[in-house]
Amino acid sequence: MHLSSLVEMVESGFGDRVLLGSSAVPVTGAEFGRRVRSGAATISGHRAVVYVGENHPLLPIALFASAWAGVPFVPVNYRLEDHHMNALVDRQQGALVLADVATAPRVTGHSAIVLDDWLESLPVEFEAIDPPFDDDGIAIVLYTSGTTSEPKSALLRHRHLMAYLLGSVEFGGAGEDEAVLVSVPPYHVAGMANMLSNTFAGRRIVYLRSFDAQIWLETIRAEGITNAMVVPTMLARIVEDLDGRPANVPTLRSLSYGGAKVSERVLRAALKLLPDTGFVNAYGLTETASTIAVLGPDDHRAAIESDDPVVRRRLSSAGQVLPMVEIEIRGESDEILPPGETGMIYLRGEQISGEYASGSVLDEHGWFCTRDRGFIDADGYLFIEGRSDDTIIRGGENIAPAEIEEVLLAQPGVAEVCVVGLPDDEWGQRIVAAIVPSSGARLDAEQLRAAVRAELRGSKTPELVVFRDALPHTETGKLLRRVVVQELADLPS
Repeated sequence: MHLSSLVEMVESGFGDRVLLGSSAVPVTGAEFGRRVRSGAATISGHRAVVYVGENHPLLPIALFASAWAGVPFVPVNYRLEDHHMNALVDRQQGALVLADVATAPRVTGHSAIVLDDWLESLPVEFEAIDPPFDDDGIAIVLYTSGTTSEPKSALLRHRHLMAYLLGSVEFGGAGEDEAVLVSVPPYHVAGMANMLSNTFAGRRIVYLRSFDAQIWLETIRAEGITNAMVVPTMLARIVEDLDGRPANVPTLRSLSYGGAKVSERVLRAALKLLPDTGFVNAYGLTETASTIAVLGPDDHRAAIESDDPVVRRRLSSAGQVLPMVEIEIRGESDEILPPGETGMIYLRGEQISGEYASGSVLDEHGWFCTRDRGFIDADGYLFIEGRSDDTIIRGGENIAPAEIEEVLLAQPGVAEVCVVGLPDDEWGQRIVAAIVPSSGARLDAEQLRAAVRAELRGSKTPELVVFRDALPHTETGKLLRRVVVQELADLPS
């Protein structure tokens, strides 16, 4: 199936139901379909639709109009430095570039149109076009930095996304009173998955343009939000904002979290402050078209209440793999490992893309190597132990240590650098730089941090800089990054 088929399903199934916008500015299923068709007519002739900006209440119209026009939708991280952001936009030649008001002036090389202006300009009368209904066409392109500073273009085809929806979401399963609050940015796979799955379910989508814990809580109360999704950093900030007070969000039935490992301390506090909300941990990757494993509300409650250490431990798991996804844990010789043994996580299924603009990385049997290490316990619960590469995941964002190390190595008096991520309650991981000064050099930690901030940005600036006489290496000169992590593990937060 093709994403454009969802438009027709929505029109016929939810024509009078409010699907988008706040209660003050609602958009029904019928109005959604009309705007999508009109938008598709304006997109015809372009090779892609790029969006660079914050969340927007009517952003789904742009995505589904792209699908109807048969071109990819490409959300770009507007938080990047201008030259990095524009480099990603420039990859999409012949694209219609949409942006928010603040970001549009930063776009160079393309004539960016403010999304609100594009929506206002959609004609009431237009020459309708027919969607291609090619389920092998590329629906969404998401950029992921992976283990290097050069982002990769992950390709999600219509068949991958529809397989995810058909396998994990019930069409029309949401009641008319249900509303979801989406605060994850649109360039994150969770932002795209939330848009698609809630449209498919018939649940009204309310967007936060950017996350603020107090506004998040106020919006849930004001809009009667029943479902929400956050990344661990957001959950930590909500807990901090509540400061031990009950959340007082009686309508919130379900809160899902994912994107990085959450601190168990934060999770336990959140469960206590939102006692009537069902918590869901969703594990997935960009290349897997979102969620492949879920730890549901019953699992959370059982882990909190049980005296059995095996059951209690599940609170730190990713849950159980969805029925339509196959999983294998493989050892160093590619052998399949038994329950309880840690190895590389491989996945296979209709929703698994494993494809970049440079080509597919699926093996000959269709298996995708996640580059995550983990194990499955005897009861089928998946535990993620970390990336097999060196990527730091901070606040749900993948950060390449090499990019930070390059800036630090360019500073006078720096002989050697190793940048690693250490566990952090709020951010999932905090960035720490271990530096070996050149002989006789006197370095200042704050000056080095300032150099990174000036060249990159705040989220990539090491929270801590430590100095060492030497860094560990193999006999062949390869840096032992895992040993550095172990040596720094006991540093104070």
